[in-house]
Order: sequence, then structure tokens, then C-alpha cells
Amino acid sequence: MGNPLQEQLLKAGLASKKQVKKAEHEKRISRKQNHGNNPVAVSNQAREEQAAKESRNRELNLQRAEETRLRELKAQVKQLIETNRLPQDGRGEPYHFVEQNKIKRIFVSEETTDQLSRGQLAIVKLGPGYEVVPAKVACQIASRDREVVVVFHEKP
Repeated sequence: MGNPLQEQLLKAGLASKKQVKKAEHEKRISRKQNHGNNPVAVSNQAREEQAAKESRNRELNLQRAEETRLRELKAQVKQLIETNRLPQDGRGEPYHFVEQNKIKRIFVSEETTDQLSRGQLAIVKLGPGYEVVPAKVACQIASRDREVVVVFHEKP
């Protein structure tokens, strides 16, 4: 027989020779049916599954790369604003501007107001607040993320 479990069951009287032969017969039949499948069809199916998996992985990698690129751009914009922002004058006059159909204001000096209107300075959004930066920096920021630049009177 070769199967120690079957031999033990026979010795203990829990199984008969007829039951052991029937189990072996079913085992052989199931093996033949599994091997009877077309190996070419199985390998084609495996190839298709592998191709689908690779396609999903490619899409996920592209998505992750895009998310990483966007995070890097946001970090660059934040760094540009923080290194080039001009000090705000809390005692200055209010400069009113529109953002998303709402009127906002920041307090700046008269000289800064004049430079904002001539396009030498721009107002950008940093977190919940606003900062004033030079026009050259505003152009760099706009090339990375246009939505951050709130007020910029560019020269034609």
C-alpha cells in the first residue's frame, strides 16, 4: 500500500480493504482529471494573469510617480515663497484683492502697494495666509503651480 495512515486504519479495523482501494481509485482519477487539463490553456491563462498584474503595477507606479512629482513641486513652491517673501507691515494700509469670489486684504506699506499695482510684486498664498514676493519669483511659482499666485499684474 505504501501509505502508513491507511495501514494503521486497516490494522485498527477502522477501514476495510475495499474502502482503501476505493480511496486510491478516486485519488488516481482526480490526478488524471487534473493532468487531463490542457497545459497550454493553463499556461496561457497564467500568462494573461501575469500580463494583467504587470499592467496594474505599471499604472500604480505611474500614479505614485505623479503624486511624488506633485509633492516635490509643492515643496519647491513653499521654499520659494519662504526664502523670497517680503516683510509685511501690520501698521500699513490695507491692500484689497479678490480670491475665489471673496474680497481679502493684507496690510502693506504705500511703497509695496505701488509696486503691487505696477507688477513688480505679487501676492501668493502660503498655507492659510498670504505673502508678498517679487515678480521674478512669482513667475517661477506660477510655472510650478498657478493656483498659488493670487495677485500678479503682469506687464504685457
